[in-house]
Amino acid sequence: MERQRSGVIYGLAAFGAWGLLPLYFKAVGSVPPLEVLAHRVVWSLVLLLILTAARGRLREFRRLLRDARTQLTLVCTTGLIAVNWGLFIWAIANARLLEASLGYFINPLFSVLLGFVFLRERLRPLQTAAVILATISIVWLTTSYGRPPWISLVLAVSFGFYGLLRKRVDATGVQGLTAETLMLSPVAVAWMIWRQDRGELHFLHAGGGIDMLLVSAGVVTALPLVWFAESARRLRLATIGFMQYLAPTGQFLLAVLAFGEPFTRTHAVGFGLIWIALALYTYDTLHGMRRAAPASTGRTRT
Repeated sequence: MERQRSGVIYGLAAFGAWGLLPLYFKAVGSVPPLEVLAHRVVWSLVLLLILTAARGRLREFRRLLRDARTQLTLVCTTGLIAVNWGLFIWAIANARLLEASLGYFINPLFSVLLGFVFLRERLRPLQTAAVILATISIVWLTTSYGRPPWISLVLAVSFGFYGLLRKRVDATGVQGLTAETLMLSPVAVAWMIWRQDRGELHFLHAGGGIDMLLVSAGVVTALPLVWFAESARRLRLATIGFMQYLAPTGQFLLAVLAFGEPFTRTHAVGFGLIWIALALYTYDTLHGMRRAAPASTGRTRT
């Protein structure tokens, strides 16, 4: 029970922070998305190495990197999180936060599918209905705009598989994320050196305020992902999916109310179908928890 409670706390902290994260990326909007991504990688690694050393776990971290199967899994999660980070930054810079938020609304339902396919978690009727409604929403948006909501789909798929694979890594959230940023950092540093040689790097050339914000990318990126990783290790994938729409709710409100992105009737239908799907999924999850509680109590008493 304590493990599950801490998982819920970590999850709420992670998804709440992600809901407000677009405010940070708007603040560094004058910096190209790829440079922001590079700073996310490098400064996250610096912070995570400090945390690892402070906890006295550098030796454990080295052992983690020696395991071939773990290395392969981390290579996959590294690629997934790089795509997810980069696309999210690009979406905000190009006034596409609304579409990005849709991706994270879809993600809980995609996580249910992943749990069914890879973890043999049973799909109940309401969960099936929710997934069907989400599919109808995607088809509606695709036919209405003449293109699929590709930002939404890439974000949902990349983050869903990231959560699934991270459950298979026998490491703490800090250790896993440190390994991922360590793998990405050589590319990030090389890219920044190349940009500097071309005279196109903003860091140290755009003012102290921007420099401070770019350095703080390590904090705003690493901490929510550490919290998510710790939550994923403690909770079922379906429970993670249940909590994930806290983040897109914040992102959706920021996109419409703060950033002024248009919300059309077509959006209303597409998002409405997703919200109905999430309502069905939420009801099913809560109903399942109520049914499980008496059974658990009965087993304890015997």
